[in-house]
Amino acid sequence: MNINLKIKFLLLLNKFTKKTNLKTVTANELRLNSNRLINKYSKYFEYPKEKVFSISNKVLNINNSNEVKVRIYKSKDDNDQAVIMYFHGGGFVVGNLESHDSTCRRLAKQNSCIVVSVDYRLAPEHQFPAAIEDCYNASCWVYSNAETIGADKKKLIVMGDSAGGNLATVITMMARDKGFPLISYQILICPLLDVTLSMNSINTLSKGYILNKDLLSWFILNYCGNIKDLKQAYLSPLFSNNLNNLPPALIITGEYDPLKDEGRAYAKKLKDSGNKVSFKEYKGMIHIFFQMPKYLKAARDLEKQISNILTHFIKAHLKSN
Repeated sequence: MNINLKIKFLLLLNKFTKKTNLKTVTANELRLNSNRLINKYSKYFEYPKEKVFSISNKVLNINNSNEVKVRIYKSKDDNDQAVIMYFHGGGFVVGNLESHDSTCRRLAKQNSCIVVSVDYRLAPEHQFPAAIEDCYNASCWVYSNAETIGADKKKLIVMGDSAGGNLATVITMMARDKGFPLISYQILICPLLDVTLSMNSINTLSKGYILNKDLLSWFILNYCGNIKDLKQAYLSPLFSNNLNNLPPALIITGEYDPLKDEGRAYAKKLKDSGNKVSFKEYKGMIHIFFQMPKYLKAARDLEKQISNILTHFIKAHLKSN
């Protein structure tokens, strides 16, 4: 399918923007630039922020581990709500609670659930495995304290976009390996699952679609540092030798996303390992389309797909209890 016309226009504009010199830029400079772009252009891509019942910021200190900041969104003042742990994208280097605030508000509102957004430590100041430790510890806290925030721990969902998709599925592996917590579902939006960058689409879509191979390589270098084994499961879930007994998954890719091949391959590997998997490639879309619900119908369609799946999941949970 041809690239979406609105995406085509966006890519045309992107050609005339000043490009970052990845040989000299620092992580902080890239973060500042990312925040500037979000502040400048979000009004074109995102709707005004949804009003939800309550939003609270909390600092978690679990077993004397590193402090983890989270933001808790509640769509209503009820108990036993499903809870989504949301891990933002940004190549493990950029992104924060503010960059995905609108996304989390919409998820909470559309699904009548609680969303817990995790402000995990970023690379290169905190390289692998700092981010997964923070996300895992936050998930453990939510599971153990579900009742205090109005959640049902049996309806714990992990979700993330891009690098956050990597973190989400890695957390399901950690939870299985450690026997805690019980995660019921995983939603991976355009996930990064192979930090070796060995899939075909990395090269066929290496330039011209905003996320490119050079930027991915820069992110991975900052996240992984001097690690030699880039195929270890908690770094590159695609190469895991054990994908058994993981929660059901929804995996989403975009037709013009360099990461699309690894998303499709991972969906197949999960399914071949006996897990329930829903997979969809959104035609004509690029990597960051989910963050543009005002601009792109496909993003709104994906929101509906997520809501339909979560509604089915919650109904199935109620029947089983």
